[in-house]
Amino acid sequence: MPTDADRRWLAAAARLAARGVPLARPNPAVGAIVVRDDIVIARGWTQPGGRPHAEAVALAAAGDAARGAALYVSLEPCAHQSERGPSCADLIAASGLARVVIGCHDPDPRTAGQGVSRIRAAGIAVSEVDCAECAASLAGYLMLRRQGRPHVTLKLALSADGRLAPPQGQWLTGEIARAHVHAWRARMDAILVGSGTLSTDSPRLDVRLPGIADPAARSAGCGAPRMHRRAGRRPRPRRSSTWEAYRPDGRGSAGASVPFSMPGWSTG
Repeated sequence: MPTDADRRWLAAAARLAARGVPLARPNPAVGAIVVRDDIVIARGWTQPGGRPHAEAVALAAAGDAARGAALYVSLEPCAHQSERGPSCADLIAASGLARVVIGCHDPDPRTAGQGVSRIRAAGIAVSEVDCAECAASLAGYLMLRRQGRPHVTLKLALSADGRLAPPQGQWLTGEIARAHVHAWRARMDAILVGSGTLSTDSPRLDVRLPGIADPAARSAGCGAPRMHRRAGRRPRPRRSSTWEAYRPDGRGSAGASVPFSMPGWSTG
């Protein structure tokens, strides 16, 4: 049975995974912590581009100190080989760890329980815990693997009378709220905006926060790249039910326009 300490360390691993968002793509951002006697020996998170994985980073940092310790990881360790590195299950099997605690099952068919089986076959105890914090940190990855679609976060700013914007077009939100939105933008792979918003407001669709907005920080892997509008595309009429998707990696549009509609809603 998982203990309160197990759940606390898994929640810490889930928070650690946030350091890999969104630059870990196309892989999920995972957090891993090596612990002995309730003291952190080493930790790691998925690196930009998806490799090394969190477990590999943590085990490399721990070295021989990993022997007899416990590993807390937010997602089941992968079981498939890659040209970019060995599977995490194999690394763990050879590490000398005494125990592995996993916060979320991996629905990827290349792993899907095989990681756990391989670790147990090496004589290492494995505990699988249904950790809400881990699942929340992997929401986008789990939605894609389980439902075959992206995880969508809806951002709205509403006036006191329930409207999206005042006639004059001034800000509805204050500086703190706008900074909060930019922090969420930095975690996303793409932004969708209505064509009415595109033609009326000409939004920059970038991340403007100290450190994240700085090009030097982005090139060092410390922040999210800018999001660019599709060049040369003429705006659609304001009440069109088509939204535009923009990539956060600076390569222009994320793909074709996405049909989107809600009864009684204007996409502007």
